[in-house]
Amino acid sequence: MQYTHLGRSGLKVSRLCLGTMNFGPQTEESAAHTIMDSALGAGINFFDTANVYGGAEHRGWTEEIIGRWFAKGGERRERTVLATKLYGTMTDRPNESKLSALNIRRALDASLKRLQTDYIDIYQFHHVDRNTPWDEIWQAIEVAVQQGKILYSGSSNFAGWHIAQAQEAAARRNYTGLVSEQSIYNLLTRNVELEVLPAAQQYGLGIIPWSPLHGGLLGGVLKKERDGVRRLEGRAAETLKKHHDKVREYEDFAEELGHEPGDVALAWLLHQPAVTAPIVGPRTQEQLDAAIRAVDVPLNEDALKRLDAIFPGHRTAPEDYAW
Repeated sequence: MQYTHLGRSGLKVSRLCLGTMNFGPQTEESAAHTIMDSALGAGINFFDTANVYGGAEHRGWTEEIIGRWFAKGGERRERTVLATKLYGTMTDRPNESKLSALNIRRALDASLKRLQTDYIDIYQFHHVDRNTPWDEIWQAIEVAVQQGKILYSGSSNFAGWHIAQAQEAAARRNYTGLVSEQSIYNLLTRNVELEVLPAAQQYGLGIIPWSPLHGGLLGGVLKKERDGVRRLEGRAAETLKKHHDKVREYEDFAEELGHEPGDVALAWLLHQPAVTAPIVGPRTQEQLDAAIRAVDVPLNEDALKRLDAIFPGHRTAPEDYAW
């Protein structure tokens, strides 16, 4: 496994991040524990979760599963860089969501209890809160840092100007601010190249892409459909229909390279300068093993240009659409 610093911080994380959203609703606890043990064994030290993961009827379930895994000992917690998130609604009470100082305090303590740990390495804002001023957010975070409950702060689903707003407010307080941003980013969805990636690079944030295979569309879906392994339905099927020719060309090119399509999609992200670690969210051990292969997939300049030709990206704004 390869390691890199998370943004401008001194924190070293693996080039793959283990996403845990499936733990509970899709993957039973014993299998989730096995996957986490295998991830650690493969050198993945970066785990991502959120307080709302677990489904509408059992929010917090995923954090509880991770907490019981930590409780097994064996230095599992010490070997893990743990990231969780807050923002989403946990109950129907009025102060159980978003980024008020009150919710930050309550949500953090609740996550610590579920995770059976006394600190979180990276506490992330799952979405921007347009109704809470940044001075209030940063004051609450500074208190949590002083208490030793969190070490770093990160964002998720922020626009470029949200990152700038957060960092400038933090700078006025002589506070570090954000060290990472989680955004959807893959060969099919490259909107973040307009403003989010430039903002992250300017302010020293590491990008942690979620949905690196675009819900499986970049994971060899046409081959799987031909082999009868998987058939898409609903929105996924509509998206595939829209991009069918590109996906077919992409899968053919992956075959030319001698790699699985999913490996190529992850490897492409690892070649993007702003990216720290794509989030892989395996439901099974086999899916984890497949993701780990991507770290060792080489892509030369010609291969990268071919992928850009199949799935054109964006230049930095405003040059992408103006002079």
